[in-house]
Amino acid sequence: MNVVILEDEKLNADHLTTLLHKLDPGIRVLAVYDSVRKSAEAFQKGLVADLLFMDIHLADGSGFELFSRVKLELPVIFTTAYDEYALQAFKVNSIDYLLKPIGLDDLQVALDKFRKLGRAQIQTPVLNHQDVYQRIAREYKSRFIVKMGDTLASVKTEEIDFFIAEDGLVILSAKSGKRFPIDHTLDVLETLLSPDLFFRINRKVLVNINSIQKISSYFNSRLKIVCSNLQNDDCIVSRERVGAFKEWLDR
Repeated sequence: MNVVILEDEKLNADHLTTLLHKLDPGIRVLAVYDSVRKSAEAFQKGLVADLLFMDIHLADGSGFELFSRVKLELPVIFTTAYDEYALQAFKVNSIDYLLKPIGLDDLQVALDKFRKLGRAQIQTPVLNHQDVYQRIAREYKSRFIVKMGDTLASVKTEEIDFFIAEDGLVILSAKSGKRFPIDHTLDVLETLLSPDLFFRINRKVLVNINSIQKISSYFNSRLKIVCSNLQNDDCIVSRERVGAFKEWLDR
């Protein structure tokens, strides 16, 4: 079986590859792509596979955008960190999915289903993919509940400058200058927040576009942003994300 992986987090892609080989040494991972653009170009040039594993949220947009760029005639197993509501949408549309972090048993079930049903039977019309995407898009979070001493408060997304991973925690940094630890990982936050407003500039920081005050060139083909309360190396757009960052700014 020949598979392609569309995933922009190298650790996740490596993890999935390891699990696939553990379950079936005969599986060949033909390629791993970290963007919609690169995967679309490969399929347009004639890349052929038996199965595609696709992350939903990528650095340069939604994985669903691939269907509008290329006519795909292969089954897709989505990898996602979406909540139960979104997962129901996948079930309704008969789309296979794996919830991150992907477990060996869940992957085995998905592969068994793929083999049992056969390639033709589990292909899903593009319209269904787009319908799921639209249902999910309407569910972006508009506020977060945070703890302030012994009380709880609500912070609207427009009041957030950025989220940052520090010492094993993810911190919400509000425009007021206050900081609050939250339970979500950055990977999960990327699926919960509108990609029109928030962008993951590096492995540690997810920033609100309305909080960016200045952007300048930085050595080693990177960019540096100015954002209130964001310091030092945390404000650097990593080199592999610069292209997608520029496209995000130009939407």
